Amino acid sequence: MPIKVKNNLPAKKVMERENIFMMDEVRAVSQDIRPLQIAVLNLMPLKEDTEVQLLRSLSNTPLQLDITFLTTASYLGKNTPESHLNEFYKTFEDVKHRKFDGLIITGAPVEQMEFEEVQYWEELTRIMEWSKRHVSSTFHICWGAQVGLYYHYGIHKHMLDQKVFGIYEFQVHHRKDPLLRGFDDVFLAPHSRYTYMDHEEIRACEGLRVLADSQELGECIVISRDRRQVFVLGHLEYDRLTLDSEYKRDLKKGIPIDLPVNYYPGDDCNVRPLLRWRGACNALYSNWVNYYVYQETPYEWE
Repeated sequence: MPIKVKNNLPAKKVMERENIFMMDEVRAVSQDIRPLQIAVLNLMPLKEDTEVQLLRSLSNTPLQLDITFLTTASYLGKNTPESHLNEFYKTFEDVKHRKFDGLIITGAPVEQMEFEEVQYWEELTRIMEWSKRHVSSTFHICWGAQVGLYYHYGIHKHMLDQKVFGIYEFQVHHRKDPLLRGFDDVFLAPHSRYTYMDHEEIRACEGLRVLADSQELGECIVISRDRRQVFVLGHLEYDRLTLDSEYKRDLKKGIPIDLPVNYYPGDDCNVRPLLRWRGACNALYSNWVNYYVYQETPYEWE
């Protein structure tokens, strides 16, 4: 899939090394088509890593995507150089007049705080409210999914007794839904979180539909019945070594953490983990772009 980004975005070089087709701005303007406009509100601290993960996940459809990275103006993290943000990111004020075919809201390491206590909560709620009229479909990831379920449907989150951390198996439901095309009966997904959303409230909400869950963890993929909101409670976009980095980072800091579940072969953290969720990730993002965004968005926004 041709993904259009700025020529000097560092993630572009990573994609090209992986033989993923990335289109520069010069070539893109020569094609007589309308690319899909996808905004990515990147709330993760290591923004460049997340850029690579999401661009890779979006790279399996023949449609041309024009990616706009967004960051919050009310909070600037310390893990991404300001020069990178200034060159490759915009704020909500920069784009609030525009219409987007799709919006991705990432997770963030603030889930143990109440939603309203997060420093950029007011700005985030403005973006979510704006998305109702300016975006065809919004894809929420992990904490972003918790935020979306809470803001749009009033679903509450609860603290877990122990952090969910590792690779978990989920059962697919409603196989005829386009978002699940190409999925097996079960699939694996990385999870790393301290909280969960209220299962009973989700099931009682007439506007929501659970597409994948497990008896152990509950919901993994939830959609709105109008297909304009997708909520993924895990991180299918994670790289092979993302959980490995999180685990060893916390060990180095002296933060109590258990070995990631079902991740290292033989539970040996010195052995390279097997990558077993990439197929499900590719199917999920490709289906979202093809069926929830491309098939639903107008050619010309009114």
